[in-house]
Amino acid sequence: MNIAIDGPAGAGKSTVARKVAEQLGYVYIDTGAMYRAVTYTAQRAGVLPEQTARLAELTRSLQIDLRPGEHGQSVYVNGEDVTSSIRSREVTLQVSHYAAIESVRDVLGALQRQLAARKGVVMDGRDIGSHVLPNAELKVFLTASVQERAARRYREISDSQSITLRQLESEIAERDRLDEQRAISPLVCASDAVVLDSTGMTIDEVIAAIVNLSRTKLAEAK
Repeated sequence: MNIAIDGPAGAGKSTVARKVAEQLGYVYIDTGAMYRAVTYTAQRAGVLPEQTARLAELTRSLQIDLRPGEHGQSVYVNGEDVTSSIRSREVTLQVSHYAAIESVRDVLGALQRQLAARKGVVMDGRDIGSHVLPNAELKVFLTASVQERAARRYREISDSQSITLRQLESEIAERDRLDEQRAISPLVCASDAVVLDSTGMTIDEVIAAIVNLSRTKLAEAK
């Protein structure tokens, strides 16, 4: 079956989805990395979000590959490893603006559906259960308080990115606002999704909860 994990920025979706996929023997697809790849490439090419025609042409020209590795998933754009580059603060601050563009979402959404066609996929993002894979057998909306998400991100970022916890809280709250209010495929909780608030939970507890949900779904389907 396919598992869709949605939720706001900093909720831990990527880490959780990757580990769930590992435990179930499924394929993990990090859609957020795909939007980051487009954002990074557009920034490097000097293409702004409002330059929609140029951005659409650029997005269609990209070959985005997600490759599993020893240290998680690597991201390649037209053969170039951009795994580290797409996690920069510059990309983080702008990705919601690029992801709001309809042409970008159309191109990447089609690719994501193609990847999930054979089933056995764990896919995370903002609109997977509500838009990309509305027929996913299990949908989870993973969330946490803004303060919790900011604290997690603060612990993850490198020392070279000088930023305060208060700044992170403000930036995450703004990304929530942009994701929830965008006109195309906004961040919403699908009506048939299981809401999982991870505030106060460890990563292992969240992973175990989703794995148990998936096994229950599989047992019910037999």
